[in-house]
This record gives sequence, C-alpha cells and structure tokens, in this order.
Amino acid sequence: MFTGLIEDLGTVRSLQTGGGSGRITIATSLSMDEIALGDSIAVNGVCLTVVTFGGGQFSADVSAESLSRTVLGDLRPGQQVNLERALRLSDRLGGHLVSGHVDGLGVVTERYQDRNAVRFTIEVPAALQRYLVEKGSVAIDGISLTVNSVSGQGFSVAVIPHSLAKTTLQERRVGSTVNIETDLLGKYVERLLRPASERGEEGALSLDMLAKNGFL
Repeated sequence: MFTGLIEDLGTVRSLQTGGGSGRITIATSLSMDEIALGDSIAVNGVCLTVVTFGGGQFSADVSAESLSRTVLGDLRPGQQVNLERALRLSDRLGGHLVSGHVDGLGVVTERYQDRNAVRFTIEVPAALQRYLVEKGSVAIDGISLTVNSVSGQGFSVAVIPHSLAKTTLQERRVGSTVNIETDLLGKYVERLLRPASERGEEGALSLDMLAKNGFL
C-alpha cells in the first residue's frame, strides 16, 4: 500500500524483456540501508518487488500483465520514473490510499498554465470514468492528485510547482500516456452494491443494509 507521495525521481538503467516478462533496473537516491529484498516499491504507480539492490540502484521483475497494462514496457534507459516505498503503519497518510495496481492508461489531451499551477486534462477509457468524481482522488503515474473536474471522457487536475518539479509530470505533454489508478474505496463500494446476480454470489448488500450497519 502507498500514499501517492513521491519520494524520489529514479533513472531507468535498463529494461530487459523476453518471454512476455521483464526485469527493470533503476538508479535512485533512496538509501540502500532502507531497502531490503522483497520490499515493495511503486514505479510510476506500479507496485514492484525488489529482487536485487546495491550501489545506488535496485532491480525488480515485471510481469507480462504489468508490461501490457501499464507504461512500464515503453520505458527506455535514461528516462526518469516516480518512486515511492511502501507505506508503514506509523507514517502520515498525506496523500490517499494507493494500491499500486494500475487500472488502465490515460492520455494527456491538454496542458496549460493556470496561475501558479499547471492544469492537465486526461482522457481515460469509459470503464474508468465511472470511478472519477469531482474533488475525489486519483493516482497519475503513482502521484496522488485531486480531481478538479470530470467531463466527457476525461478529467482535469491542477499540479502545484512542487509536485511538478519533483515528479515526472514535468515531462508530460499533450499525447503522453500515463498510468491511472482510480480511488480504491470507490471500486469496493461499487462491488458491494452490485446485484448478486452480476457478482456470481448468493447475497448482496443494499443501501438500507449499509445504512443500518453504520456504513452510510
């Protein structure tokens, strides 16, 4: 589990692919003393497991699913990536709950300066649009952001100078493809409220049942 608050901009050293899977090596300023084998690190919002580390870099295996469903497969040596280590229970939750499981891809359709912020409009598939709500949370390449507005097939976010300078959003332009993870809680609520026949289950929770048990 992550917060969407980026800790470091890493640099891709290599991405080796074959047989549908791959291994990525990333240089980072994160302390090697605070990384261990098996640790989870989000790379552009994709949760990966550390398999080797040392000398200011770490490597992680990338599954065929991640290569096909995220932008990781398009990375090249020298490109920067957003890095965040897994959340500890003692940490402050400064962003929002991010699982590191990318739901789909979005495409930047607009970027412009709006006073001190830069606004991005991003188009997403219809299947993801339902989980985006005004003033809700979304993770773009692993970055926790607030949805400013939702319209048509897209949504917009405003990125302050600090977030722009410390993440890969500084490099994103119109036409760029980004990883999108929608709000985790919204997906679970939708599943709970979906009719049992659609879920393949015997029972279903209704709004009345949720309210009666103090969830609404």
